[in-house]
Amino acid sequence: MTTVIECKELQKKYQFNTALNAISLKVQENTITGLIGRNGAGKTTLLKMIAGFWRKTSGNIQVFGEDPFDSLTVSANTIFVDDQMTFPETLTLEELLEDASKFYHHWDTVFANRLFNYFNFNKRQLHHHLSKGQQSTFNMIVGLASRSPLTIFDEPTTGMDSAVRKDFYRALLKDYLAYPRTIILSSHHLEEVEDILENIILIDRGKIFLHMPMDEVREYAIELIGEAAKVQQWAKDKEILYMENVGINDMKVVVKNDYSDEELGETGFSVSNVSANDVTVYLTNKTKGGIDDVFRNESDTNELF
Repeated sequence: MTTVIECKELQKKYQFNTALNAISLKVQENTITGLIGRNGAGKTTLLKMIAGFWRKTSGNIQVFGEDPFDSLTVSANTIFVDDQMTFPETLTLEELLEDASKFYHHWDTVFANRLFNYFNFNKRQLHHHLSKGQQSTFNMIVGLASRSPLTIFDEPTTGMDSAVRKDFYRALLKDYLAYPRTIILSSHHLEEVEDILENIILIDRGKIFLHMPMDEVREYAIELIGEAAKVQQWAKDKEILYMENVGINDMKVVVKNDYSDEELGETGFSVSNVSANDVTVYLTNKTKGGIDDVFRNESDTNELF
């Protein structure tokens, strides 16, 4: 497969902050990749550098084989959709779609109009007069109808209600299957988008924590519950992702899934899979006990970890 995006030791620094720290990754052609992370993790910084909006501090970044910053090739083949998209205030929504058809080489006017009518927009409305959710929905229409070879959605569902978000994800998947292209979808809600993703990149504090197929993320970790003392003893030399007390006498521990069914059966603990969304939460927790650590005293913390 052709590599569309490649970063090697990519770094972005501001005066008092390192937003991206030695990022290395590859994104292949005609895939849907989820960029997952908490607010402030570095998602938008990475995406704006991929789109060519921001210049790198150091390292290397290639998009369509070029440094994306100020690249005409990248600009002509990429669309960046977020809740900050701005349009000329004097143009109606109908006129904005007409202008978009002239700018994006793969634009599908019929598809754009069908989405426009489905979501009940008025052709004479102005973008800045729309509600936040309506603006996001219109932006989504532009992003999908552009059929750009590289389509980037950065938290695209801001303000949308649940029904519209579901419609968006379904429309994205159906159109991608009919017209494959490279799509990056940024979100901090993996549970909403995991069914349409082929791969995920988990980023936190400017670093890559995971980059793997979605199916592997679903099998990444397991949860064991049993008598607290026995769980603590078993977990002493294990790679612990999360641990907490359950009820009065039991304890839950989440570990990387490196054990056979036979080994797990011998523990005598209750064993279950961990959802992909919980995996991303556990991996990016600052402590292995999450918010519960706030309520533990120092001796409790030492005992657990």
